[in-house]
Amino acid sequence: MGTAIKISKEIVDEAKISAKISRRSMAGQVEYWAFIGKIAEDNPDLSFLAIKDILLGRQQLKEGIGTPYIFGEGD
Repeated sequence: MGTAIKISKEIVDEAKISAKISRRSMAGQVEYWAFIGKIAEDNPDLSFLAIKDILLGRQQLKEGIGTPYIFGEGD
C-alpha cells in the first residue's frame, strides 16, 4: 500500500500530461520521476539518456536479451 503525499498543482498537472504520453498512471509517472531523480542525484556525472540506456540494458539482461559488456575487452 502506498503513502499519500502532497505535491504542488503544477507537478500534478505536468504528471497528468506526461502520464498520458507514457501510458502510465499519474502516480506511476510521479514514481518514475522520483526513481530517475534519485539515480541522477546519486550519479551526477550521468546524463538522463545515459541513465535510460543503463536501465534499458539492465532490463534486457534480466529478460535474457543481449550480453553483458565487459570493460577492457576488445580494446
